[in-house]
Amino acid sequence: MSKIKLVFFLVFCGASTIAQKVAFTEYDLKNGLHVILHQDKTAPVVAVSVMYHVGSKNEIPTRTGFAHFFEHLLFEGSDNIKRGEFMKIVSSNGGQNNANTSQDRTFYYELFPSNQLETGLWLESERMFHPVINEIGVKTQNEVVKEEKRLRVDNQPYGNFIGEVMKRVFTKHPYHWVPIGSMAHLDSATLQEFIAFNKKYYTPNNAALVIAGDIDIEKTKQMVDAYFSEIPSGVALEKVHVEEDPITKEVVDTAYDNNIQIPGIMTAYRTPGMTNKESLALELASNVLSSGQSSRMYKKMVDDKKNALQVGCFNYSLEDYGVYINYALPNGGAKLESLLKDMDEEIEKLQKELITESDFTKIMNQYENDYIGKNDKMLGVAENLANGYTFHNKNTNHVNEELDEIRKITRQDIQDAARKYLNKNQRVVIYYLPKK
Repeated sequence: MSKIKLVFFLVFCGASTIAQKVAFTEYDLKNGLHVILHQDKTAPVVAVSVMYHVGSKNEIPTRTGFAHFFEHLLFEGSDNIKRGEFMKIVSSNGGQNNANTSQDRTFYYELFPSNQLETGLWLESERMFHPVINEIGVKTQNEVVKEEKRLRVDNQPYGNFIGEVMKRVFTKHPYHWVPIGSMAHLDSATLQEFIAFNKKYYTPNNAALVIAGDIDIEKTKQMVDAYFSEIPSGVALEKVHVEEDPITKEVVDTAYDNNIQIPGIMTAYRTPGMTNKESLALELASNVLSSGQSSRMYKKMVDDKKNALQVGCFNYSLEDYGVYINYALPNGGAKLESLLKDMDEEIEKLQKELITESDFTKIMNQYENDYIGKNDKMLGVAENLANGYTFHNKNTNHVNEELDEIRKITRQDIQDAARKYLNKNQRVVIYYLPKK
């Protein structure tokens, strides 16, 4: 039995108030596939997407990189799609497609003219029901992933700094490694290991199918049933649950990069997961410190003291934990220690004083403008609906509650979160240096 939720939310942009209505239908197939339909007839386009609740944290330490590898491997073809034909079918029908993987999930999508909705459903059902996983595909995609790692990590300036941070902030949790994983692990894995990983995680009961755009709800339901209802359910999966010991003493370390000439200084603090209110407060704190040229760190270090070429901070929020990261690159002969001191002073100011009303208004306006941007295209709506269901206790309606949640954050909440999490004895400091 389908459940229709009609929800309303307000978006504020500057002085004007824009009322927007988001309606979605959600239901489960008998095999456990969660289906979310959003109708928007303003343009003749449709987004077909599947979010699987599997990421690099579901891997074992001796087989990292599997989830990202499958992001590529499941484009290889199926029993009914010849090898190399998947993307050709998409482009020949006027569409676009891609996928991405995080520590927590894998997201596949197609964007089509709305008259090609059935093509998108067929492609995703083939990916889920009939993927061909063989030695040829594994070998081919292994080389693709290696090339991606060479381009985006190994030969990219500062390309591995997140990896260097994560392996120091996490010692037990599988966030210890990043999604690209280890090429040696992929090389040594057997075909049966890849087949087993697919059978375990890429199943209807571990996925959310979201269709957003110019659709007829009832006709779409019929097509979804025709293409997905016969796919067998997978095994019940337990959530990853690994508790990290608290960091109680500052960890100072050095990392080296072959591809940089300018060193950097980074600090990282372990923070709560994305659904925690304090995570939202820390996101706003990072906006105060480094969002835009009028932010505190930028004005102090780039504009006034001119000891930094670049400075920034962000709360890297994930499902189980987050990491709050500060970084700076020196200008001229500035010492990394001086940059660290300046960043620490701004953190301490955040802990000792409430931010001003004007700063608070500015960062709230920035967040609301970003919120509008996330939902102004069908793909963004589809992904945000899937995120709500996947990460917010099956609350698909989170897409419409997010703005209210952020509006409940106060200046005091920001100060409290900074006091609780951004302390020197709770952090990792990394001197990121040229190897040569």
